[in-house]
Order: sequence, then structure tokens, then C-alpha cells
Amino acid sequence: MNLLSSEEKSGGRSFNKPVEEGKEYEVDIKETSRKGDGVARVEGFVIFVPETKPGEHVKVRVTQVGPRFATGEVVK
Repeated sequence: MNLLSSEEKSGGRSFNKPVEEGKEYEVDIKETSRKGDGVARVEGFVIFVPETKPGEHVKVRVTQVGPRFATGEVVK
């Protein structure tokens, strides 16, 4: 049985994402995506946040983390 490490599965690149699904972060919305979602970054990692606009400072809960970006929702 051959178990590959996450580094081997990703083609030799190891990239630890700075956000985790279910956790909350305070972020600044800096821009708008092509779909109209707000875009924030945590350590350069993009989080798309629906129903936000550039200039807003919000607390978001990460709902999904993908290989290149995450999505989140505003915590009310």
C-alpha cells in the first residue's frame, strides 16, 4: 500500500492555506469579482464574499476552501 503525502499529490508543491473551513476572520474587502462578490485576502489567499463591497471591513466565516481560493459568508 502506497500512501502519498499531500506534497506528492500536489505535484511536489506544498502550499499551506492560511484559512480553514468553518473559522472566522476579520477582513477588508478590497475589490469586486467578475461575478459581483467582494474579494478579500488573508496572507495573499483570496476569499470571495458575496453581498459585500470594496471598502467594507467585515467578519467572515469560511464556508469552502479550494486549491486557489476560498468562499465565505458575512457573520452577522
